[in-house]
Amino acid sequence: MVLGLLLARAGVQVTVLEKHPDFLRDFRGDTVHPSTLTLLDELGLGERFAALPQRRMQQLRAALDGGTVTIADFTRLPGRHKYISLVPQWDFLDLLADAAAAEPTFTLIRNAEVTGLLRAGGKVTGVRWTDRVSGERHELAAALTVGCDGRRSAVRASSGLRSRSFGVPMDVWWFRLPRLADDPEGGFGRFSTGHFAVMIDRGDYWQCAYLIRKGSDAVLRAAGIDTLRRRFARLVPLVADRVDTLESFDQVQLLDVRLDRLRRWSGDGLLLIGDAAHAMSPVGGVGINLAVADAVAAARLLGPPLRAAGSVTPAELRRVQTRRLWPTAVTQAVQRLAHKVILGRALAFDPDAGTTPSTGLPRPARLMERFPALRGIPARLVGIGPLPEHAPSWARRPEAPVEEPAADTSQT
Repeated sequence: MVLGLLLARAGVQVTVLEKHPDFLRDFRGDTVHPSTLTLLDELGLGERFAALPQRRMQQLRAALDGGTVTIADFTRLPGRHKYISLVPQWDFLDLLADAAAAEPTFTLIRNAEVTGLLRAGGKVTGVRWTDRVSGERHELAAALTVGCDGRRSAVRASSGLRSRSFGVPMDVWWFRLPRLADDPEGGFGRFSTGHFAVMIDRGDYWQCAYLIRKGSDAVLRAAGIDTLRRRFARLVPLVADRVDTLESFDQVQLLDVRLDRLRRWSGDGLLLIGDAAHAMSPVGGVGINLAVADAVAAARLLGPPLRAAGSVTPAELRRVQTRRLWPTAVTQAVQRLAHKVILGRALAFDPDAGTTPSTGLPRPARLMERFPALRGIPARLVGIGPLPEHAPSWARRPEAPVEEPAADTSQT
């Protein structure tokens, strides 16, 4: 949606194919980081975004066996947005779709499932897609086809492009638990020997992420829902009185965690960005914002030649990967380090084995407590990233200064 909006503002005829009839799905990684908030200001959408129902996190806090520690402090970041916004992703997508619809060269087709690529002489010339309502099959010719369809990308599967995969130690269970009015606001992590959880404040409920060892989903489900209820109540006592609302594993969704990266992100007439080009781990919650940065870079580099010549060369497409490869690789390297040093070792223990919790904080946590300025380092890595992208001048629109959201927005 970001790429479609920016290309349309460049005067390029652009069509976005959306598989579903709307955006009302249970997205889970609904964090919009300071780098993306700055981009929305540049696009003239900051005030409209601020009006959406949302929560704000000024700090990331983790509850460890040895105590609670602040691991990132976004108030130390430069710029206007010193927080992460927790906003329903469907609202964010609707905002982008509405803004794009105002551009005469933009088209959004819903219920359109891409099933394959069109080719001519070794060049990708468009896509085949099926109307999920009528069942009719269509072909859409395009000077450039961009796969933005995630880690299970149909475009990627049809492209023949090869990827490099990195091992991961965990998968994630996602589920909801009721949130009470006197619960803490925002979000937090809870880490202990053998299991980890992240709690995201969604107003009237908690979006809960519970990490399990990679490939253990089937075995744990066979043990029954009571095992999950017992483990989670022990890990997060705050919600022990409401874990019984999990009646079956039908309420628990599995995220098959992947970490990979295409060796080449493009071919003649084809480009992949976001998770379609590089599936990210949930560590840091940076996937959405990296994908947005990919889109901005692609629009800035490809919009002018598409508008002027109606096409782009393979060399011009490769410039997108050249621009975005190193911030992607750096972020994935940090995630791999976290997998190896923290998550992999801890998840090797059985949380039901009665392992004695640690009574002290790890040394990095002690350093952050002693020297609060260090909290700005992970805040910058998570909130801004190694190479933030800014809207090109031709895509910017004026807007009045963003005012503070209404009282519906809380801060932690």
